[in-house]
Amino acid sequence: MIFEALGAILLGLGASWAALQRLPHRLPSRRLVLAAGSLGSLFGAVLTHAALGPGHAVATLIGAVAVGAVLLSLLLRPAGHGLRRPIPS
Repeated sequence: MIFEALGAILLGLGASWAALQRLPHRLPSRRLVLAAGSLGSLFGAVLTHAALGPGHAVATLIGAVAVGAVLLSLLLRPAGHGLRRPIPS
């Protein structure tokens, strides 16, 4: 489980680094994105490991990356070049 956790953290850092490279204008601070990606992937690894049990290292890492990516997607801000309608008062 320790190697799965370390692998999940590294994969989460990689996913958050890739998100920062592709969408820097739509994400909050770099520190927050890196922390959210790694902690989200760690949580995903624990959750997947609890659901599947031991002996499924590859599936655990896939689940870790999936949960980390979902958490990173929650940090995205709107693009800002769409239609803006005034809020009726």
